[in-house]
Amino acid sequence: MFSIDDLTGRCRAALGEGDVRGAVKEVLARAVSDPGAVAGALGHERGELAVLHHSPDLTILNVVWAPGMTLYPHDHRMWAAIAIYAGQEDNTFYRRRPGGLKTSGGKELRDGDVILLGDDTIHSVTNPRRQFTGAIHVYGGDFINEPRSQWDPVTQEEQPYDLEQVRREFARANGAREPERSGPAS
Repeated sequence: MFSIDDLTGRCRAALGEGDVRGAVKEVLARAVSDPGAVAGALGHERGELAVLHHSPDLTILNVVWAPGMTLYPHDHRMWAAIAIYAGQEDNTFYRRRPGGLKTSGGKELRDGDVILLGDDTIHSVTNPRRQFTGAIHVYGGDFINEPRSQWDPVTQEEQPYDLEQVRREFARANGAREPERSGPAS
């Protein structure tokens, strides 16, 4: 049975391991080996960025991507581990270049997949499906307060990361689904 308290405790314990990232990846792999239990505990019916745990050395989020949603390129400036418990998350990776970014690869993540991202990773995320995608994101630091960057998807201009803008993007993606959810007009 999945619980947020158990996940948090196991991730906190992993911080004491020699290979912290590998230990966190193992914790997440075990958690999403029963994706239905995670989905039942966390839910994934609405796009959101929900904080499950936040401390100076560890942040755990439940990230639910709305169908078709894309989040522009951004960095974390700390390692991250991402585990998918429902749907699919497509990551496009980038490298800095003069005047912007250069695409450097990608990775599709599906139910049960776990990926580790390095401290210098820059990526954008897309949910290519017509259903919500649920993911647990674990960060090796204070994800909420760490100064980071985001890039305009059109101009590739680097800007300070804006968590409120990210939340508005989730709200916009949810709003785009509202007419579909409410059915035909009377």
